[in-house]
Amino acid sequence: MSNRKILVLDTSVLLYDKEAIHSLPGNDVVIPLTVLDELDRFKEKKGLLGENARYVNRFLDVLRQEGTLEKEVLLEKNDQTIRVEIESSNEIAVPEGLNPGFADNRILATALYLQGLNPKKTTKLITKDINLRVKSDALGVPAEDYYKDHIETDTFYSGETEIQFSNQNVETFFAEGRLTEDDINLEELAPGILENQLVLGSGAAGGSLLGIYKSGSIERLHYSEANKSSGIEPRNKEQKFALELLNDPSIQLVTLTGIAGSGKTFLTLLSAMGHLTGTDTYKRIVFTRSIEPVGRDLGYLPGDIDEKMSPWLAPIVDNFRHAFGDTSYFECMMQKGQIDIAPLSYIRGRTFNDSFVIVDEAQNATIHELKTVITRIGNGSKIVLLGDTDQVDTPYIDSKSNGLSIIIEKFKDSSLTGHIRLSRGQRSDIATLASKIL
Repeated sequence: MSNRKILVLDTSVLLYDKEAIHSLPGNDVVIPLTVLDELDRFKEKKGLLGENARYVNRFLDVLRQEGTLEKEVLLEKNDQTIRVEIESSNEIAVPEGLNPGFADNRILATALYLQGLNPKKTTKLITKDINLRVKSDALGVPAEDYYKDHIETDTFYSGETEIQFSNQNVETFFAEGRLTEDDINLEELAPGILENQLVLGSGAAGGSLLGIYKSGSIERLHYSEANKSSGIEPRNKEQKFALELLNDPSIQLVTLTGIAGSGKTFLTLLSAMGHLTGTDTYKRIVFTRSIEPVGRDLGYLPGDIDEKMSPWLAPIVDNFRHAFGDTSYFECMMQKGQIDIAPLSYIRGRTFNDSFVIVDEAQNATIHELKTVITRIGNGSKIVLLGDTDQVDTPYIDSKSNGLSIIIEKFKDSSLTGHIRLSRGQRSDIATLASKIL
C-alpha cells in the first residue's frame, strides 16, 4: 500500500486511450469533474475521439452501480480505485495567475488540492498536454505523459543493413541472382537480419550488390528495373527498394518514411497506378489520412465528403498533375470509382478488398487510428503508410509515440511487411537544403 499513488487523469489521456481509465493497477485514479464535462463535449463526435469519450462515460455508468464514485470504487482485478473529484468545494481554488475559465487550470487545481490533502502520498497529474505538464511541474505537482505504446529506443529501424561479402559471393550473386545459406553464413555476416530488409553488399575488391533478404536468402531486386519501361525510374538505392516493396504483392504492409520531397508519395502513386492499369492486381486505390493536424472538423467545411477532403488530398492531386500533366486522369478515375477517398474519422466498419490503400501523413495518426485502418484491409489488398516521423504536427504524440513509428517497430519482424527510410530529397535543391538546415 505504501507505493500507491494518486493519479489525476486529464481529458487528453482518456481521449487518447479509452482503456487508460482501468489500466493503472495498484493506484488510486481520480477523474476531476471538469474532465467529465469535457468528455461530454466529445461524445457526439465522429471517429476515435467520440468513441473514446462514449466508452469512458459508459464505463463510469456501470462502475457507479458497484459503489459511490464520489468516494471510490475498487477494481479488484488490478487493485485500482476510481473516483470522481467534485470540484464544487470552495477548498479547490485555481492558483493565482491562472484563468479559472480554462478547464486545464481547474484540473491542475484538483491535483494541487489532492496533494495538500494527502501529504504522505505521491500525487501525479497524468496528461498528454505538454503545456499542462509544464504548469503542473512549476506549481510543485509531479506530472507525467501517458504512454500505452511508444518506441523504447532512440535508434529507429531504417529497413536496410550493410554486409561485407567476399569477391566470390559478389560474383555468385550476379551470376545466379541470389545468395543462399549454402553460399554464405548469414548468422555470422548479418546477425539479426530481418525479412524483407534491404541489403547493401560490398566486396573485398570493391564490387557491390543490392538485394533483399527473403526466407534465408539474399535475392536480387526484381521490380525496380522492370518498372523503368513504365516510366518509373528510381533515382537512388532507397527508391529502388521502395519500389521493390510497393510492387511485391506478397508484402501486404509497406511503411515509407523520409524527408519532404524524398519521393514517398510520388513512387507510391505511380506504383498503385501501375497495379491498377497494368497488372490488374488491385481494383481501386483508396486514399486516406488523419485530419487532426488541421485543427478543424470536416463538418466546418462546405460540400460533400470528397469536397471536404480536397484540402487534405492536395499532395496526391499535385503528384497526379506532375505525373500525368493535369488532373483530368484523377477526376476520371474518381468518377469511375477507381479512386476512393476515405477519411480516417469515417473508416470504422468498412472493408477494403482488392484495394491499394495509401495512408498519407501517417505520423500524425495515433496507434489506435492506424490499427483501425489496418484492420479494415481485406483479401487481395495492400496498405502503404507514408510519413516523416520527425515532423509530427499533433500535440499529444511525438516521434516515439506516433502510430507510424510504433507500426514500423512492431511489424518489422513479419514477412508480410517491409520498410525503408528515404533519406535523399528529390523535389529540388532548395527543398533538400531547407530539410537539412531548418
